Formats: sequence, structure tokens, C-alpha cells
Amino acid sequence: MAQPTSYRERLTVAWWLWLPAVAVAGLLAAEVRLGAPGLATWIPYLVLLPLTTVGLWWLGRIRVEVSNGELRVDDAHIPLRYVGEVTPLSAADKRDLLGPYADPEAFVIQRPWIAGAVRVDVTDDADPTPYWLISTRHPERLAAALSPR
Repeated sequence: MAQPTSYRERLTVAWWLWLPAVAVAGLLAAEVRLGAPGLATWIPYLVLLPLTTVGLWWLGRIRVEVSNGELRVDDAHIPLRYVGEVTPLSAADKRDLLGPYADPEAFVIQRPWIAGAVRVDVTDDADPTPYWLISTRHPERLAAALSPR
């Protein structure tokens, strides 16, 4: 019998980032339009605005889920039996683990528009990955979902 989902989150792009991205795409389309005569003036808008929208959607496609005894992040997954210590991280802690204290073998899913993160230590001896660093808007809730019951 499948266990219920104890945590689910999608790392979408914040709404306030959509506004400047679409505005910049509109300005770029306006600049390109100035050099095109006739009916071709609308082609930059028809290309750049949908392309920007699809790009922003694609950046926010990552899902983080704890269910059926596994932690799933995008296409990667790890059974909860191999999850060791789970540490909720502040923005400063996340920055340190992405910079001077980073391990090159760590599995990292990082989104710059999300301040919080969780470090999940991997206890599987056959796995060379020392830990997972996962961006999340709710570090404490994700850590609680990963903690042993």
C-alpha cells in the first residue's frame, strides 16, 4: 500500500521576477522592431514574449516531494533509509555551502530566487554523493518530513 505524500513543493519562479523578465523581453522586441519594416515588425514580439514565458515556466518546473518512502527532487530520488542528518539552512548557510564550503560531489538543486535550503546527508556507502543541497521555501517542513518517525 502506498504511503501518503508528506511533503510536496514546486520551485516556481517568484511572480515578481516575471514582471521584469517580460518587460525586458518587450523592450528587446521593441528594439528589434525598430529595424524591421512592414508586417515583420510584430515578429520579435511573437517570438520573444512566448519564449520568455516558456523559459520562466521551465526554470520553475522542479518538484521536491517526500512520498512512498523516497525523497524525489526532479528526476533524482533517494530512499529515506539512506537519508542521514537533515539540516534546514538559512540564506547565509546556503550561500556558504554553495561557495567556500561546497563539496564538488554533492547533489545540488539550487534556485537563486529561493532563500532557504535543506542539507540532506546521504548514508549509503555505495553512493559517492556526500549530501544533497535542495532549495526550498519551507526548510523546516521539508526537514520534518525527512526526519525518522
